[in-house]
Amino acid sequence: MITIDGSQGEGGGQILRTTLSLSLLTGIPFTMVRIRAGREKPGLRPQHLQAILACQRIAQARVEGARIGSTEIRFWPGKVRGGEYRFDIGTAGATSLLLHTLFLPLSFAEEETYLWLRGGTHVPWSPTYEFLAECWLYFMRRLGFDLDLRLLRAGFYPQGGGEMEVWIRPVKRLFPLQLLERGALLKITGYSAQANLKEEVALRQARYGKQLLKQAGFEVEMETATLPSLSRNTTFALTAYFTHSRCCYTALGARGKRAEKVAEEACQKLLHFLRQNGAVDEYMADQLILPLAWAGHDSSFSVSTITSHLLTNIHTVSAFLPVKITVQGELGSEGTVTLTRGEGGRETACDLHGFRSG
Repeated sequence: MITIDGSQGEGGGQILRTTLSLSLLTGIPFTMVRIRAGREKPGLRPQHLQAILACQRIAQARVEGARIGSTEIRFWPGKVRGGEYRFDIGTAGATSLLLHTLFLPLSFAEEETYLWLRGGTHVPWSPTYEFLAECWLYFMRRLGFDLDLRLLRAGFYPQGGGEMEVWIRPVKRLFPLQLLERGALLKITGYSAQANLKEEVALRQARYGKQLLKQAGFEVEMETATLPSLSRNTTFALTAYFTHSRCCYTALGARGKRAEKVAEEACQKLLHFLRQNGAVDEYMADQLILPLAWAGHDSSFSVSTITSHLLTNIHTVSAFLPVKITVQGELGSEGTVTLTRGEGGRETACDLHGFRSG
């Protein structure tokens, strides 16, 4: 059993989710202490607890300390089995983050898997469904994973109640990623949707988004839609397609927030990325680390912004896997991430040679 400090790095739920996935993949049990110790509400929240219980269920694992507010757990993994699973977070906790925890271990199960996930599909500080479908899924398939997604109902904060279906088929072969240049911009698409509001709200988001991008010299193919949901809200997503890569930036509505502001937020994030040279955006970068580390190949990619999330995930992965991960660049700036398979097991340390905190 190894011990993981849940307060290290950015100190959020990402450490727990990555550790759970790695434990199921490697068969290594773990103790995690100081879970989310620096957060306003320390310890396990409902979405974190559901991730633990879901991992326990798909692998018949043994767990101690799995309760709301707990700052320490112990986890003994079993054999991961595919099949049909239904998980309801019970709050607006992000279904995308629960999927991130489960998909990699289930990709190596002997059977196909069907997942029904209920909770938040469009919530702040988490990947929205559009990000999953347009960007994350693109990269996972590129690495060799075989899965499909479908949104049944959108779940916004605080009501939640969103529903998503996922089909995961056993992986046959994984591929390395050599992605230092994104190539030419091929097109930009936009998706503006509203739930239980007037159609005009989605149209306003779309019009203002097109206007802002046109002023910056870019054309966009815009789609508007109405989403089934228990909530009244909006979502706006911009996806940029390049010769060798892809990115997706999103923004969500809120009470009292104008439609134009929602569109502006997504446009500003995309335009900032377009002014940089990284092939992978700052959100997708940390989500690539675990799949690439497990793939068993040497990989390298450039990232638009080095984040604390990225560095935290690197430290967590290197506690389990024999992989050397080099980050070149400064926190908050562009950089390059290189993964090289090591030898000898868990003692291989994360190499941050060239990293400077600024």
